[in-house]
Amino acid sequence: MQTKEFLLHLPEKVNTELLQGLSTCFHFDLEGDEGGQVTVLVENGRMITSEGLNGNPTCVIKAKADDLKKVFKGELNPMMAILTGKLKISNQGEMMKFAKLLGWM
Repeated sequence: MQTKEFLLHLPEKVNTELLQGLSTCFHFDLEGDEGGQVTVLVENGRMITSEGLNGNPTCVIKAKADDLKKVFKGELNPMMAILTGKLKISNQGEMMKFAKLLGWM
């Protein structure tokens, strides 16, 4: 599955009970063949994804699609990706909450 497609299908993979009381908006701006722009919105106990950058983001993530895919698969350590500039995150605290919610950390 392509990185962009993976992000667009996140609502199918998340436990909606964990979304209760959360409100956040992520913009993923991915370069490369599997890239594109995806918005992940969490509000009212729901996660909604859409193509493009929609709304006012709480956190912006910029990366090559291939590097983000490696982070998702556990092939690239997220902290190393950040430290080496492969993953650029505007609000790391917000991203940490999101990563824990999805079991990525």
